[in-house]
Amino acid sequence: MTPRTVERDRFSVALCTRNGARYVGEQVESILGQVPSPSEIVVSDDDSSDGTLGVISAAVEARRAVGGGPVLKIMANAEPLGVTANFGQAVAACTCELIALSDQDDVWHAGRLRRIALEFEGRPRLLAVGSDARLVDGDGRLLGRSLSESLEVSRRERSRLARGDAFGALMGRNLFTGATMVVRRDLLRHALPFPASWVHDEWLAVIASAVGEVAILPDELTDYRQHSLNAIGAPRPTLAHKLGRLAAPRTERNERLVARARDLVERLDILDVGDDVRSIARAKLRHEEVRRSLPRSRVLRLPRIVGECVGGGYRDYGRGARDALRDLVQPAS
Repeated sequence: MTPRTVERDRFSVALCTRNGARYVGEQVESILGQVPSPSEIVVSDDDSSDGTLGVISAAVEARRAVGGGPVLKIMANAEPLGVTANFGQAVAACTCELIALSDQDDVWHAGRLRRIALEFEGRPRLLAVGSDARLVDGDGRLLGRSLSESLEVSRRERSRLARGDAFGALMGRNLFTGATMVVRRDLLRHALPFPASWVHDEWLAVIASAVGEVAILPDELTDYRQHSLNAIGAPRPTLAHKLGRLAAPRTERNERLVARARDLVERLDILDVGDDVRSIARAKLRHEEVRRSLPRSRVLRLPRIVGECVGGGYRDYGRGARDALRDLVQPAS
């Protein structure tokens, strides 16, 4: 009997596109070359005008002409939905047990789906798996750093993930990148609809960690392309980049962080999660409300910032001293 890990009907691919004709053909070819091969590719296209859908259809039809190949489902949006809503539409239309999220401009390494399928074996509570990735430029040349290096994943964050404290770790910041993620379809009954305040991959990861288990593999399983048209990307963590963040106005960002924390608390209140998870989420919301309410005067901010440092708020629900410094020096608007 064919081992379950190579059954093609386990995998759907949720591919979201917008004017991606330059790169999407290479990505689709890397998907079609996977073993196990996915049984369906669900494309949600955000009003492309450059022939993106034709490139995808041609690649899939060429594979089907020589035998096999996945079912292709295309949803063409007359008006752009935006990244998060577009992925929400795509994953909702997927039918297989495991759903691989796909950007339009990356390349999957051979064996990617097999490696991730093995991780799901025998772990029914495992709802989301991410991995590391190689960063490449627009022409596919290696940039000499990995995704985890660009994210500056700390030893403490790795330790919390390893010991099963993923929800707590994700209250500090997101550690999952959608281009590397595969989720179990059962997660969608908890995670859909995606709130507008969250990015889809962050939301899927945090809800998965609240109701089940998550994992991030150290394997580099994807070439994650960095170019001028990236919707999000993984910028190099240079000193100039960090100083730029310190100089950016804080008001809009802090309003968004409060909205995200509130949306999470509201979703968890209707899900079957432990009281400890709800308590952590409420503490995160309180911390973000404190940060939002800091005075315009930097001098007057200092006592509250020190209080949050002493109480562990920045350590447990942010990036520690880095966020405390940001709150101290950023202009109010």
